[in-house]
Amino acid sequence: MVRSIQEGVLMSSSSSSTTSNNTDSDDSLSPSASTKSFVLGTIRPPITGAYKPLAVLSAHVGSVSSLALCGEFLLSASQGKDIIVWQQPDLKIFAKFGQGDGSVKALVSVGSKVFTAHQDSRIRVWKVSRRNSENAFRLVDTLPTTKDYLGKFMKQSNYVQTRRNHKRLWIEHADSISCLAVHAGIIYSGSWDKTLKVWRLSDLKCLESIKAHDDTINGLVAGDGRVYSASADGKIKIWGKEKRKQNESTLSSSSSSSLHVLKATLEGRAEVSVNSVVVSGDGKWVYGGGSDGFVMGWEKGEKGGGEFEEWRLGFEMKGHKMAVLCMCVVGEMVCSGSADKSIGLWRREKSGILCKFGVIDGHEGPVKCLQASPNNVGAGFMLYSGGLDKSLRVWWVPKHDNLEEKKQSFKTLLMQKV
Repeated sequence: MVRSIQEGVLMSSSSSSTTSNNTDSDDSLSPSASTKSFVLGTIRPPITGAYKPLAVLSAHVGSVSSLALCGEFLLSASQGKDIIVWQQPDLKIFAKFGQGDGSVKALVSVGSKVFTAHQDSRIRVWKVSRRNSENAFRLVDTLPTTKDYLGKFMKQSNYVQTRRNHKRLWIEHADSISCLAVHAGIIYSGSWDKTLKVWRLSDLKCLESIKAHDDTINGLVAGDGRVYSASADGKIKIWGKEKRKQNESTLSSSSSSSLHVLKATLEGRAEVSVNSVVVSGDGKWVYGGGSDGFVMGWEKGEKGGGEFEEWRLGFEMKGHKMAVLCMCVVGEMVCSGSADKSIGLWRREKSGILCKFGVIDGHEGPVKCLQASPNNVGAGFMLYSGGLDKSLRVWWVPKHDNLEEKKQSFKTLLMQKV
């Protein structure tokens, strides 16, 4: 059984027994055969028109592709090959760097370093120094490093075929790097070449290259010993580290080291690209955004042990009129950015499913990236959004959905800014 309830979709164990003769059913809404139970969230009309930007920053020459917090700074990267450093809290431009190094697709910050992923299939490493704005972000290396390259290029077995009559070292990406994630001393990179690469932060050495998906990798998130990859092949895959020898889908610097292996494959709607992935704080739910505007959630099963983890598709809901391009998590809330120029606000219910309670409008183009501040500001938090309209916008979002309380908190925040 698949029923639409105010654009929400109810998942039931009887869906797998729906007869193929029922021509009125929409197979694209059916969950996977492994779905064995259903969950249903409270559907409430989302609040619209009540959110106003605290700031609109328009200094980029191209569409804003990625955002990251770096201590006292907010970093924004652009398809126009520039990275701008904004000084908080007044958000004045502190520095610019990265000009001419190729279109920037993603960036992450860890410690005193910033890693930027580029369309030229390289990852650049920047050292952060706050002594002066001119050399505050200095290029110190490029991945793969020269040392890593020289240590492998003389051995034929280190080369892989990337396309007809063309080979590359397995430590090199063969196409644009679309996403980055950092966790526990490791940086992960996902690419349009369908591979997931694993780099050690301490010496910037490439440890593994995994043939992860059948199509481009669009999103990565890492935490609690797991890395989650979202792909245009319609799947989210979960990877965990184990002591085992490498197989034909994994290349590594050591054949007997601890390698990342597939722990679960999450499948949603047929022939729909998964553009983004986030994970709940307790690790029991994985949420993905699709190219059809749906937001999906998978719940981890109680069954433990064994080589693979058990996950089930818990819900899918039409969240946007167009593709979901990005998502972020802050506490029990999830924010989604879309090609329909809006930002969706979702609350995580006790059951784990998401309930949409608000919509932020204001961008004049698709919302490509989101970054939430982990610190509370009053009864809410700061949300930063970047779009294809070349603007970076700053929002204050309440952590509750009571409209009158929200208006009062917003007025108080504006008075404090004045």
